Amino acid sequence: MSRFAAFLFISFFTLCSFVQAQKKISQPAANIKSIKFLGEYDIPYNLKFKNTTVGGLSGIDYDAKQNVYYLISDDRSEINPARFYTAKIIITSKGIDSVHFLDVQFMKQPDQTVYPGKKQDRFHTPDPEAIRYNPVAKNLVWSSEGERIVKEKDTVLENPSVIKIATNGSFKKAFALPDNLVMHATEKGPRQNGVLEGMSFADNYQSLYVNVEEPLYEDGPRADVTDTLTYIRILKFNAATGTNTAQFAYKLEPVAHPAIPANAFKINGVPDILNIGKDKFLVIERSFSTGKLACTIRVFETDLSKATNIKDIPSLKTNHNFTPAEKKLLINMDDLGIYIDNIEGVTLGPRLPNGHKTLVFIADNNFAMLEKAQVLLFEIME
Repeated sequence: MSRFAAFLFISFFTLCSFVQAQKKISQPAANIKSIKFLGEYDIPYNLKFKNTTVGGLSGIDYDAKQNVYYLISDDRSEINPARFYTAKIIITSKGIDSVHFLDVQFMKQPDQTVYPGKKQDRFHTPDPEAIRYNPVAKNLVWSSEGERIVKEKDTVLENPSVIKIATNGSFKKAFALPDNLVMHATEKGPRQNGVLEGMSFADNYQSLYVNVEEPLYEDGPRADVTDTLTYIRILKFNAATGTNTAQFAYKLEPVAHPAIPANAFKINGVPDILNIGKDKFLVIERSFSTGKLACTIRVFETDLSKATNIKDIPSLKTNHNFTPAEKKLLINMDDLGIYIDNIEGVTLGPRLPNGHKTLVFIADNNFAMLEKAQVLLFEIME
């Protein structure tokens, strides 16, 4: 074989290998017409695993190649250091057979130490919420809501964060968050415990979308039992550089049920999002009202293709010249007729024996005996 022919052969082989690699890492998608509930599995309360307490599971993602799930705990380094688990979820055509925890890793700070609890350092305590795996880079990203406590003698302002880590938990990089996600002592920016809740890769893992759970102060009021024109922001980041490139408005539904008493705590917000194709996402809206133990979970299919980039609009309360994301209801889990707890995460799961795709949801039990760490399985009809 001549040198030129050998060069062409090697070049062709390299190109084919690259194309094959690209095919292998294409991000999964789904053209969802409807979803069918298949079953529930409840992770035991206060399950012990490798000297940690399993609970507060607020985010889930599926690695199809390894057939494992990543689950993040929202323990604020109080029971054990901030951490995530890997697990196997055994799925059959009839539902979920079992959940087997495989490992646990502690998320690390830039100096590669574990995060402190509030007793050690209340100004740098994390609040983990979402986790996603990037099979292209073979690493993880997770989000923290930070903290906003404003009292005369006790003010804590810890900014939210999006952090890239290795699969062993070691710190790699923090994303550069825009100014409107900075915590303030005045009513500006994010509300306490209403910041970076959901997260999803998109565009074959080139983009990362992150959402705030509740409206920023300057974007309007929190959701109520009547329609208050409540908008949250979904933020788009370059997954490689960690820079914010766009923001979009998403309108929340009203709170599903009045609180008892009427002035007690109630909320409707977005705990997670999931990309299912170009510009299309599933958006979970979770409504809770005092006096009703169960949550109302509504899942919407959302399209950002016609939504205005509101990155340079500082206030949605004063500037109404924008188009929000389109949305349509996919399911209200109240209609299932079963108890549904605090659903906080969703991922596309494996295919069923019939070839249909699946959705797997996870509920955060808040480490509470009366709440359930539910895993819910749905079959996708395309």
